[in-house]
Amino acid sequence: MSRTTRLFDLMQLLRHHRRPVRGQVLAEQLGVSLRTLYRDIADLKAIGAQIDGEPGLGYVLQPDFMLPPLMFSADEVEALALGLTWVERRADNELAAAAAEVLAKVSAVLPRELHARLKDQALLVGPGWDKPQAVALRDLRQAIREERKLQIDYHDEAGSASTRVVWPVSLTFFESSRILAAWCELRHDYRHFRADRIAAATPLPEHYPRRRYLLRREWLATLPSPAHC
Repeated sequence: MSRTTRLFDLMQLLRHHRRPVRGQVLAEQLGVSLRTLYRDIADLKAIGAQIDGEPGLGYVLQPDFMLPPLMFSADEVEALALGLTWVERRADNELAAAAAEVLAKVSAVLPRELHARLKDQALLVGPGWDKPQAVALRDLRQAIREERKLQIDYHDEAGSASTRVVWPVSLTFFESSRILAAWCELRHDYRHFRADRIAAATPLPEHYPRRRYLLRREWLATLPSPAHC
């Protein structure tokens, strides 16, 4: 969780309490240490939050305080809205929900004139990829995030089936497909797997032997340059 998100969540928690609430309770609800909680309260006070209380006694937020507005240009707001809407309609359910939550948080703190721009709907995301798949994209994303090997059952374009152990490094979202890029232990090379052709994916206990950012750099070097595409 980023510091900005944590401060926002702390504000939301304080708004839900009309009476002083102990720091330990707030820290447990946020999943942070008591020391971090005290530092976050100090940071909120520094930007003008009227928080009464002190360690051991509890804290209460005075009403009518809002975080300072996010200062975006009109173009930046439109870019933000378009990008988050694209994620809502093109990514897996978890990323879609996260995008909707981000949009709601930004909307809550924008100045009135920019809030109207955010809701304008002048830029739309049209229909796109909608193919059934056996393996959830969140499982592929988790393996990438944890740098963990995957055993996959895969069907190629000709329908031939194979079982492989791969080191997933990237998931690319095209309009017509979702592609998992990975080092393939069977082929001893980087390969690309369409997500809708992966019949099963089992995370293995071992991590792959090199850091993902190194593998990603190596994989990118194998791709043709735009000038040769």
